[in-house]
Amino acid sequence: MTTSCFSLKRTLITLGTCAALLTSATAMAADKVYRLKLAETWGPNFPIFGDATKNMAEMAEKMSNGRLQIRIDSANKHKAPLGVFDMVKAGQYDLGHSASYYWKGKVPNTLYFTTMPFGMVASEQYAWFYHGGGMELMEKVYGPHNLLSFPGGNTGVQMGGWFQKEINSVDDLKGLKMRIPGFAGEVLAKLGASPTNIAPGELYTSLERRTIDALEWVGPGLDLRMGFHKIAPYYYTGWHEPATELQFLVNKRTWERLPEDLQEILRVAMRTAAYDMYTHNNHASGVNWASMLEEYPNIKVKQFPAEVMAAIRKANDELLAERAAADPLAKEILESQAEYLKTIRQWTEISTQAYLDSE
Repeated sequence: MTTSCFSLKRTLITLGTCAALLTSATAMAADKVYRLKLAETWGPNFPIFGDATKNMAEMAEKMSNGRLQIRIDSANKHKAPLGVFDMVKAGQYDLGHSASYYWKGKVPNTLYFTTMPFGMVASEQYAWFYHGGGMELMEKVYGPHNLLSFPGGNTGVQMGGWFQKEINSVDDLKGLKMRIPGFAGEVLAKLGASPTNIAPGELYTSLERRTIDALEWVGPGLDLRMGFHKIAPYYYTGWHEPATELQFLVNKRTWERLPEDLQEILRVAMRTAAYDMYTHNNHASGVNWASMLEEYPNIKVKQFPAEVMAAIRKANDELLAERAAADPLAKEILESQAEYLKTIRQWTEISTQAYLDSE
């Protein structure tokens, strides 16, 4: 056999070895298990909100054939229900489940991606997120903080809150200590109230001890089991949160380390869990509303007087104008929402609203 034949043989052996190694490496990569940690704002086994995280983790593990496993730490474990943003940003946790408007003190423009007073309802807001540029704007806000944010479940229109006394005039808002986060808190502050944000696990105690005079939480699907009606019997209809969207936060470096197929699986699991939470909460609110009216006659369902609502809307418009004037990105987000609402609300009115009015 010639030298050239020996050379060819060695080359073929080398190529075969490389191919075998490559195949083995590919197989190992395909079998690699990615274990992620998620911090949620809610306590252990918290209904509806906590179900969303569990559903997402279960779907991700099942769709990935066990390659993507997510451990959920509730607020009792990590001890920082309103610290989820910082923990995920720093990489202490890979994922988080909370609400975007909780971070307005750190990053003011996160405020707009939960819901806005007098803004879009859930169906409109989901359309804005996925088809109207909302996701892209959210990435502009969260990207510089090593974070990605995805819709994490919607409550629909929230109730206006539980009050220990009736609100008959704008003067009744002055000095009112109320748990109300987001932009609505700023609106009420402009009218003389004292808004605050309190973690979910501390709401009942704060109301009972009169640390606050009123609070808004969600709606009958979650409120009734919290027992607020035992302390504050006046239950007002909502204006402040027409489409409250929770969020899944993802550490950007964690995301980039995931293979593309697992990124897609995680994306689909989050989106599906978010929609499931929306339908779950809608069901629970319908069932609890019916039982509430029948079983708890002490609850007095009220609407804010026209005078109060006019003052709230005026304060809201003035504050929006101030924010848009002070920050170009805030202006871009607010204009995007306003323009999209102007277009899609016409369809909501001639479809959903016209149907409801025809009954």
